[in-house]
Amino acid sequence: MTIQWFPGHMAKAKREVQEQLKLVDFVIELVDARVPYSSQNPMLQEVLEQKPKLVLMMKKDLADPAYTAAWIEDYRKKGVQAAAVDVNQKSDIQQIVQLAKAMGQEKMDKLQKKGINPRPARAMIVGIPNVGKSTLINRLASKKVAKTGDRPGITKQQLWIKVKKDFELLDTPGILWPKFEEEIVGYRLAAIGTIKDQILPLQDITAFVIRFLFEEYPDRLPERYHIEDSSDMVELFEGIGRKRGALESGGHVNFDKVSDIVLQDLRTGKLGKFTLEQP
Repeated sequence: MTIQWFPGHMAKAKREVQEQLKLVDFVIELVDARVPYSSQNPMLQEVLEQKPKLVLMMKKDLADPAYTAAWIEDYRKKGVQAAAVDVNQKSDIQQIVQLAKAMGQEKMDKLQKKGINPRPARAMIVGIPNVGKSTLINRLASKKVAKTGDRPGITKQQLWIKVKKDFELLDTPGILWPKFEEEIVGYRLAAIGTIKDQILPLQDITAFVIRFLFEEYPDRLPERYHIEDSSDMVELFEGIGRKRGALESGGHVNFDKVSDIVLQDLRTGKLGKFTLEQP
């Protein structure tokens, strides 16, 4: 399966990120805690490397805590500041504010030495679509300043947001890259809903999810759907479909309905906390 995805507004967004980078002191990059590597845009890394960076691992409430801790340690070893975030936890939001203030302090100290009154630190927030960026911004600003939704591509333009007196945030649209060089990256991003379902072979994605869960979290599918592992994927789809009533006329299992059931259960946490990749 090859997934290529590069709408015009994303090409424009990359150019704007390059142009606006000189206005900020550091970058806040959002990744999904379930797929920290796959959700980190390689195209953006080239653009952002000249600025200090804070990585926020979003949706930690859906990710495997042991792997989240391992990823944070991996970032630390590479000299990158990282934190795991649940946007519904006030303590996590406060931690972000404190980390951002600390990252901007060096620039503020330099301004003060030059006799310039310190200003709020300025940060650019970047990330792929559907990573929770708009919700995070609204939590930081304590008001609704960014549109939110459960589908990718909500934010379409750049926007400055004040976070109390602590720092100013430049929002940018979510940017995916032109082509996934590693096929597995496309599967992982599709599994968590980063790419619109309408353009994907969902049965292939679901088969990938089923195989992954049996290998890494072998109790999850038997507990949820009362099925046993099998090398026959058709048999597994049939088993889930009959247990969950995904039937059509004639009593046949509708494989598309099975795909919807499994993917929604995965994305909403009904199949438990999981991480699709290790550092």
